Amino acid sequence: MNTQKLIKSILFQLGTVLVGKDAQIHDSVNCLLADGHLLLEDVPGVGKTTLAHALAQTLGLQFSRVQFTADLMPSDLTGVSVYERESGGFVFHPGPVFAQVVLADEINRASPRTQSALLEAMEEKQVTADGQTRTLPQPFFVIATQNPQDQAGTHALPESQLDRFLMRISVGYPERSAERLLLGGPDRRSLVANLPAAVSAQQWAGLQGAVRQVHTSEALLDYVQDLILATRSGQWFVHGLSPRAGIAVVRAAQARALMRGRDYVAPDDVQDILVACTAHRLVPVGGATLGARAQVQALIQATALP
Repeated sequence: MNTQKLIKSILFQLGTVLVGKDAQIHDSVNCLLADGHLLLEDVPGVGKTTLAHALAQTLGLQFSRVQFTADLMPSDLTGVSVYERESGGFVFHPGPVFAQVVLADEINRASPRTQSALLEAMEEKQVTADGQTRTLPQPFFVIATQNPQDQAGTHALPESQLDRFLMRISVGYPERSAERLLLGGPDRRSLVANLPAAVSAQQWAGLQGAVRQVHTSEALLDYVQDLILATRSGQWFVHGLSPRAGIAVVRAAQARALMRGRDYVAPDDVQDILVACTAHRLVPVGGATLGARAQVQALIQATALP
């Protein structure tokens, strides 16, 4: 099966569970194709957890879910060594982070210390516990959900952790016709539990490898640099994008081009993913009448095309 047929089969299967959320499904698959971590932000009950679980099932990946709470400890994520009398020594028991897809549900309800426990895993794809470094399964993705910060019991994610997420997207309320299907249709949890894998591990690795082969011209890279430098000008944001964010933009744009059946990145690929890839990393300048997402859109309009 060729690349486009594989991608279409993934998108179609996810669409049978997440009704009326084609844009969010495309962005989520785009993020994982680019080997990035995904942050889903919205009010409770709109399908964030369902999307994360459906992604893992569809890609045939080992799935683990952690409900973040105020008393969750870092060792609850990474694992702990327990003394076993039979062996006469300590044996390490891996935590839920040792899975290919880790759903960090309501991540901003845990303390900053526990949130930071994910940093090494997200960046290095390894965990250091009891003085020993252990490699995580491959591929490894963190899909985190968070509630709006104005809700009770939430903590803002540290900037360093936000920067580890390739994309942040909002699921949003369903349209009336889609919600009618949800109200009268089968339970979404049972649908997700019975989803077959749409691709094999080898096929998924091949898709990710194909992303890295998508061509980026010098003119296209100039355009990306122009956008990055514009964020650093002080006109739009307090601090500009880091080089890591710039790499994330290019990688996500390559994945978007592949999903469209092209072997090269075009400016519209960059524009389509720029808000989801950068708005969570940026703080608008004081007095700005627009939020970060709208500011990024305005920056796109103000930056000349190559």
